[in-house]
Amino acid sequence: MSIKLTWHGHAAFELNINGSCILVDPFLSGNPTASASPDTIAADYILVTHGHGDHIGDTVAIAQRTNGLVISNFEVCNWLQAQGVSRVHPQHIGGGFQHPFGYLKLTIAHHGSSLPDGTCGGNPCGLLLTAEGKKIYLAGDTGLFYSMRLIGEEGIDLAALPIGDNFTMGPDDALRAVKLIAPQVVIPIHYDTFDAIQQDPQAWAKRVQAETLAKPLVLQPGESYSL
Repeated sequence: MSIKLTWHGHAAFELNINGSCILVDPFLSGNPTASASPDTIAADYILVTHGHGDHIGDTVAIAQRTNGLVISNFEVCNWLQAQGVSRVHPQHIGGGFQHPFGYLKLTIAHHGSSLPDGTCGGNPCGLLLTAEGKKIYLAGDTGLFYSMRLIGEEGIDLAALPIGDNFTMGPDDALRAVKLIAPQVVIPIHYDTFDAIQQDPQAWAKRVQAETLAKPLVLQPGESYSL
């Protein structure tokens, strides 16, 4: 069985794994690059890396409509329950859990995590997913950190890294991250959504191709990749 991954713009992903639909950071409403609607998108599970509005996005509305299980850190899950989300599974950094779709471990991320109403959302995280014999690392919003090398030691088949700069790693640090992680395939995310994070993903991809063994994959919103 393969894993089908679809990018919906910014940091929003949809993964289809063995019949399960998993959304990641479903910022769709108000996202000018979004390729899906929160009113119709399917979700058996919703993974949230941190509490910022451009990541928690439409989680509440989607979870209430689909009854999907939301997985995030403890603080974000508590907040979501207070917003009327009935099904949550809290985890925390360094902890993993065997879900029906795969083994999900939360990793560190250097960022913030305040929620839309100003509530503290705990620590932000990245996502390390093992499923169908593959390992996928979705870094979330983060700056560069040397422990990415430890994540790379897991043997990463696909990584998604922010390149937008200003709020996260920019192109230079994202390239250094690729060298630390050494993924088979790397997808740039978190760029061009706002004026402050305008970047040229194709130029970055050329640098990745020239300086690493990773295959850079620049997706258009709505475009998919199977691994």
